[in-house]
Amino acid sequence: MKELITEAKRENLPKVLAFVDGQLEAVDCPMLTQTSIDVAVEELFINIASYAYDMENGTAVVQVTVLEDPLSVEITFIDNGQQYDPLAREDPDITLPKQKRKKGGLGIFMVKKTMDDVLYEYKDGRNILTIRKKLNEGHKGNEQEI
Repeated sequence: MKELITEAKRENLPKVLAFVDGQLEAVDCPMLTQTSIDVAVEELFINIASYAYDMENGTAVVQVTVLEDPLSVEITFIDNGQQYDPLAREDPDITLPKQKRKKGGLGIFMVKKTMDDVLYEYKDGRNILTIRKKLNEGHKGNEQEI
């Protein structure tokens, strides 16, 4: 497992993406898979930077673990901010026209649809959100227009 600890600020997104991409490139992750992982990483890190800590600054921990069988990556985001389970929110109804949809929730919905697994737990005062993606497969077969 490799770990990056950084301030949870939007301007640190390039550092987070470079860290994750470095781990993915080390295991020859297909570009299409890397792109979908990058989109998920961006969504999750920006959510932490934007909402976890109210007005104060806090840190975000990003851990990347490569699993062997099947070859996959597990990326865990940890923050000490407000307790919030993004998976508890109801998925948006993407069959409705954009104008009739409720605001918010589309980003985490996209993460859930493109990753193989998305898990959340609140433990010891920390939000822990983990995404998993197989590296030898492209996007999941259940892609939908968002």
